[in-house]
Amino acid sequence: MGESSEKAKSEAVKIIESFEVVPKLVVFDLDYTLWPFYCECRSKRESPSLYPHAMGILLALKHKGIDIAIASRSPTADIAKAFINKLGITSFFVAQEIYSSWTHKTDHFQKIHSATGVPFSSMLFFDDENRNIQTVSKMGVTSILVDNGVNLGALSQGLTQFSRNWNTSQKNKQKWLSDYFKKPDTSNPAPSNSASK
Repeated sequence: MGESSEKAKSEAVKIIESFEVVPKLVVFDLDYTLWPFYCECRSKRESPSLYPHAMGILLALKHKGIDIAIASRSPTADIAKAFINKLGITSFFVAQEIYSSWTHKTDHFQKIHSATGVPFSSMLFFDDENRNIQTVSKMGVTSILVDNGVNLGALSQGLTQFSRNWNTSQKNKQKWLSDYFKKPDTSNPAPSNSASK
């Protein structure tokens, strides 16, 4: 691991440790999220590279025991998988859903959920396409749009949003439970409808 990856890992670990609540699973797109290219425009013979902070972030998540998965709509899954292997990160991922799809990744996330058992509300997703972010967000996944690949700022933003969403869902759950199990107030009974004589 290079010096920049080690530094990014150290910073990413600090960011993760600054949050009380973290996702059980972080899902990444590949093209223009983990690496700066479309793999369908490349050859398997090429040597791929990740965005500068990407390796450090992956290592930090792994170090902190947070599962990692891939959701990619690449039409060239063979090239994507070859690049993942060349980068030495194949074993990092608990699920790799890499295939062309018209569903904006809903199928990918259904399969990731089935494979891992992790609820959508316990997932964090990074992607470079707004349509994927919008669709996956509707499934209950905290989703973050990245402009120039995943970096430490995006990680912090994602964990902040995940924490907010988690806290909101817990408050809503508590309110629902409180309302559901609220006992009727019997200290001041309503007057009866019968007229007094």
